[in-house]
Amino acid sequence: MNRRAFARTIATTAAGALALPRRSLLRADTPPSEVPYKLSVMLWTVFNDLPFEERLEKVAAAGYRNVQLVGEYKKWTEDDFRRANAKRRALGISFDTTAGLAHGIGDPRAREAFLADLRKELLIMEKLEIPSVIVMSGNRIDGMAPEAQHQSCVEGLKRAAGIVEGKGVALWLENIDLEENPRYFLWSMPELFKIIGEVNHPQVKALYDFFHTQISGGNLIEQLVKNVDKVACVHIADVPGRHEPGTGEINYVNIYKKLVELNFSGTVAMEFLPTRDPVSTLAAAREEALRAGRT
Repeated sequence: MNRRAFARTIATTAAGALALPRRSLLRADTPPSEVPYKLSVMLWTVFNDLPFEERLEKVAAAGYRNVQLVGEYKKWTEDDFRRANAKRRALGISFDTTAGLAHGIGDPRAREAFLADLRKELLIMEKLEIPSVIVMSGNRIDGMAPEAQHQSCVEGLKRAAGIVEGKGVALWLENIDLEENPRYFLWSMPELFKIIGEVNHPQVKALYDFFHTQISGGNLIEQLVKNVDKVACVHIADVPGRHEPGTGEINYVNIYKKLVELNFSGTVAMEFLPTRDPVSTLAAAREEALRAGRT
């Protein structure tokens, strides 16, 4: 699934039940002498022409041990799940989050459908041992005041937090810039942080996407400093083009240094479209994130 296509279209899906074990919300993949954050790859950006297990092999070859999904498993059989789990375990890979819920939280009329989406997704997350799920606002609703949609986001996340509370699962709320989707409601990172603060639940955090935020107004580091306690994950891609760091205008070396200074212990996920060989490009991006964090 292409994540950008998902951000444009909030469709429908079915309901399910929930029973998940407790687990830590954060799993470090580096020793104490390394940077405090763990590094991951958002899988939709790379190796889409290969079978799933081979895609994991390529990620591992680039040096990563964490992967983020966007519903790649939607049509899997039980045998597919078993093969995927066997491969990731053999490679030492964890899936740290997934995305692709069909409904957003910005439409109060779709509240129950969103919660049904979440319950169904949690069953799959249990199979794959995924400890977090990305939540979207969905598009603006014609005729509804922005304040009402803001409140719908708050209430939707509170209801969702009640479902996952005490079960070791985190909800990550993400913004999308208006160039990518002109109708998207939650494009503003300051508003996203405000929503997280109003929900005020330890299992509800922000996914701070630097690519979207740079397009939406920038001020990346100051917003990070003011709100780092609300952030569970950051996404990495340069502007313009969503390519690897160093191809555009964002100074990711300074961002990595600031993440270390702030002792950020969440996830730094590469979500860029490589301009050259994906394995070597991912490996170089990983090394830059580690090297900059050590200096």
